[in-house]
Amino acid sequence: MGAAWQAFWYSPVAAVYAAGYALWAVLMLAEAGIGRWQQRPLYAWRDSLTSLCMYVGYFAINLLWVPVVFLLYTWMHDHAIFQIGIGAWHTGGGGRWWEWALLFVLEDLCFYAFHRSSHRFSVFWAAHVTHHSSRYFNLSVAFRQTWTPFVAVLFWLPLPWLGFDPLMVMTMQMISLFYQLFLHTQLVPALGPLEWVFNTPQHHRLHHAVNAPYVDRNFGGILIIWDRLFGTFAAEQAQEPPRFGIRPDLVSYNPVTVAFHEWVRLLKKWMALPSRDGGSVPD
Repeated sequence: MGAAWQAFWYSPVAAVYAAGYALWAVLMLAEAGIGRWQQRPLYAWRDSLTSLCMYVGYFAINLLWVPVVFLLYTWMHDHAIFQIGIGAWHTGGGGRWWEWALLFVLEDLCFYAFHRSSHRFSVFWAAHVTHHSSRYFNLSVAFRQTWTPFVAVLFWLPLPWLGFDPLMVMTMQMISLFYQLFLHTQLVPALGPLEWVFNTPQHHRLHHAVNAPYVDRNFGGILIIWDRLFGTFAAEQAQEPPRFGIRPDLVSYNPVTVAFHEWVRLLKKWMALPSRDGGSVPD
């Protein structure tokens, strides 16, 4: 485990984290200031504080979980069916630029599969619903992350199995997540032709909406092409401005409640299922 930690934290992934956090902090302050100037209720301090507390828990859990993910990726890479490149950071010499381009596309497809599954299957939704639980849509919502991230790794295991170096995969995941962080704002207008290819704040805010036309739509990470290809894309309707949150609404700012309310609901549902003898499962 110590070797995994050292490899991870001394890689450029740590630098990506640091740069992303700094940029996010500046932009969030700017967004809050612009919202006040425009007299738009973009933020509620209790809601944003809850999101930040959720991220503290998420980060603490991942201090233990990320090295496990790295070890799983390494094991899959040791049994890879192809050998792509010679290491994590190779763009010259024996390295090939197309490896990163191919990984970019495949990693984004993995995210689409994970994200769509997280809205389709109850166990995955119980982990993901945390991120949708805010009734606001701003940069702080990006930090409202799950405390049960353990099933997500399954969707990225094919990448090291195909031969991509584990640190290449993790770095591309970090790049994707940091890009998505900046999708959580209502201040960015439509971006013209870019909207056809890339996921943008205009697309992603509909993903967070509870309006019927927008539910379970726009699952893309960096690219929106998967939604267009697989029939899950939605464009905003002028007569249907998005309303954010989940149904039923979660009226709580307690991070523990936000993290586990859906797991509690699922547990109660499972306990109420009929047992084999036809009766209810005992309490």
